[in-house]
Amino acid sequence: MLSYIIAIDEGTTSTRAMLYDTDKKAFVDHESRKLHQFYPKAGWVEEDASEIYANTVAALLDLSGRVEVKDVLSIAITNQRETVIMWDRLTGRPVYNAIVWQCRRTADYCKEIPAEFVEKIRDKTGLVVDAYFSATKIKWLLNNVPEAKELMENGRLCAGTVDSYLIFKLTGEFATDYTNASRTMLFNIKTLGWDKELLDYFGIPESILPTVKSSTDIYGYTEILGKKIPVAGVAGDQQASLFGQNCTSPGEAKITYGTGMFLLFNTGDTVCKSKTKMITTIGYSVKDKIVYALEGSVFNAGSAIKWARDNLKLFDRSAASERMALSVPDNGGVYVIPAFSGLGAPYWKADATGIITGITGGTNSDHIVRAILESMAYAAKDLCKNMEADSGYDLAVIRADGGASANDFLMQFQSDVLNVAIDRPLERESTALGAVYLSAIAINAMSEEEADSLRKTEKLFVPSEDREKFENYYKGYLKAIERCLL
Repeated sequence: MLSYIIAIDEGTTSTRAMLYDTDKKAFVDHESRKLHQFYPKAGWVEEDASEIYANTVAALLDLSGRVEVKDVLSIAITNQRETVIMWDRLTGRPVYNAIVWQCRRTADYCKEIPAEFVEKIRDKTGLVVDAYFSATKIKWLLNNVPEAKELMENGRLCAGTVDSYLIFKLTGEFATDYTNASRTMLFNIKTLGWDKELLDYFGIPESILPTVKSSTDIYGYTEILGKKIPVAGVAGDQQASLFGQNCTSPGEAKITYGTGMFLLFNTGDTVCKSKTKMITTIGYSVKDKIVYALEGSVFNAGSAIKWARDNLKLFDRSAASERMALSVPDNGGVYVIPAFSGLGAPYWKADATGIITGITGGTNSDHIVRAILESMAYAAKDLCKNMEADSGYDLAVIRADGGASANDFLMQFQSDVLNVAIDRPLERESTALGAVYLSAIAINAMSEEEADSLRKTEKLFVPSEDREKFENYYKGYLKAIERCLL
């Protein structure tokens, strides 16, 4: 008998529905819808929350039309994190566009938070104070959208991350999971609850926030496909990827190359407070077990490739970037820091802007494209060396996924720069896969041990022995970073 789990992968630039065959232990079909972004002011990034849901429904319906709906066991959700949506509890109608994680509109406000309270936030949430996280986005909406304030006063306002909005629209339940809650800058990762002191400081009532549940809970039931189906298994995209890559033991790490780049490092049941400006977050939860992680977030990675393609017109297809990078022996002294949304870890400079350095009369487009790809590898080295210092672990291998992980040049260069092996899995849809595993565990269709056993390596990239060359490359990057920080 056929049986499937559908994973909704609600990303920054697209909505996808992925069909997982529980017998073949593989994805067998998918549907995708492009998601549009809006930039009303410099540094502001928004999306239409209604489009997010409409895309989700369209992808689900089209995908399910190619299978027997009776064979769908559950629907899982994984999502872009930190992005905030507010809506009317009675009608489900959004009161404003979704404020996307990349949005910098609250950067100035973040600078005004007193240093002693910044440290308190860090101690409670594991996060640095930055416009990236949800709290200041929620505060901005309450202060600037009259309808939001009116609905709040009438007990009708819901505020949450993208997962909670989709759960509400699909099931009528208002809930989120631990991983998404841990990205709001309002959730105490030690007590596992919304923190009253933080809520009071930001002027956010707990009544507008969702109930927080395990990543392996059943969140409710939907009849969107014409049959009552559990919505089960929810996690933020990077945490879902951590689970999908089977990084389930302390010291295991994965790196995802998407719109941004994210390195997560499993620290088990230990809340490891970073001394190097990494963030501490909830990695995932299975039933009553909470697993923590260190995370380094780089805001622009794949988006820099998209920028080179769409804005600079350096190539027509992103895959061409590998050919261009390999057409020159090195970067020609060119370094690119694509700080389009400021700098994330470990610098956390919200007002930084991108730079290109080292251009000479001999520089061509191939050098620039190569430098963009190399910038991801250098940024990953920033993260790795700090995580190793924080955790006491020496990384021997990192598991890689995301769109740019298909680029062999980047994967080899990443290994060379880090002096660490890069393990690319056979199934590169690690984010959706992690959501599927969490969903399967939630409905008792799979054990955590079985999920752990399924990962297969497609290719292992091992580092060059020429350490001096790659250390010198990295020193050039650090000089470029110094200029970017001025």
